[in-house]
Amino acid sequence: MWLIRGLTNLLSRSGHAASVLDQGCVATIGNFDGVHLGHQTIIDQVRERAETLGLPSVVMIFEPQPREFFQGWGAPPRLTEFRQKLEALASQGVDGVVCLPFNEQLRQYSGMAFIQQLLIEGLLVRHLVVGDDFRFGCDRSGDFALLEQVGRTAGYTVENTRTVTAGGERISSTRVRNSLIQNELALASELLGGPYAIEGRVVYGRQLGREIGAPTANIRLKHMPALRGVYVVGVECADGAAYDGVANIGLRPTVDGRGPSLEVHLFDFAGTLYGQRLRVTFLHPLRDEVRFDSVDALKTQIAQDMRDARQWLASR
Repeated sequence: MWLIRGLTNLLSRSGHAASVLDQGCVATIGNFDGVHLGHQTIIDQVRERAETLGLPSVVMIFEPQPREFFQGWGAPPRLTEFRQKLEALASQGVDGVVCLPFNEQLRQYSGMAFIQQLLIEGLLVRHLVVGDDFRFGCDRSGDFALLEQVGRTAGYTVENTRTVTAGGERISSTRVRNSLIQNELALASELLGGPYAIEGRVVYGRQLGREIGAPTANIRLKHMPALRGVYVVGVECADGAAYDGVANIGLRPTVDGRGPSLEVHLFDFAGTLYGQRLRVTFLHPLRDEVRFDSVDALKTQIAQDMRDARQWLASR
């Protein structure tokens, strides 16, 4: 799967963008946060039409996501960080991704400018798959009707996305997010098409875990997570080795509370993981994240968390 990043690379019509989009494409646009079953169905629609037309299938996404640009830390929690999202899109058979920075320049695009510059001149779009509630451009001035209207003269067609439901309700990133916030991991797994996991690179921490007998692999998160608390997890390492463990995800209130992080203790593991990418799958909630009055109190609770996690794993 190829990746084009930035307005300049897309609009210059030179280099890689020109070679992969020289005949146009079939595209869809959105955040694709989580790449859940609804997203996967949209991608299927794009791929089906792309194969029929003999064109590449393309997903256009934004980084940061628009609501993150407008709301900062007040934006809804992220389901997937950028690299994990790309890997998920690649696994669905997408030919290429165009990632545009959502900044003040892009925010000021009118609906017509968005269509003309990004879709027609940038993507050379031949067919577009979006929801009939899709809004774009400054003040959300562009909509599905405008896309259809312009397409009739510009030579592209527009198709509404298929609705995918579970339990009688539409599958959406918001629904996945809410299920995680409420610790309904089974429902989240159903909506995603697999268990919820976070991937990231292990960085150096304060080494407090080693001091209290529970060394952890620390993964710094760039965005606020939907999950908060302590969980039983499964961990897959870069070399394919798999371990059970227990993880704390949130703001580490007892330690420093400086920002969101994921700290994972792997059972029966000896070695170092610094610099490696881990995939952490959340299996079962144990407790909420709380602030302890002392490190000794935290140490006692972590020992209990480890016992509870092993007990749950043994009962499966």
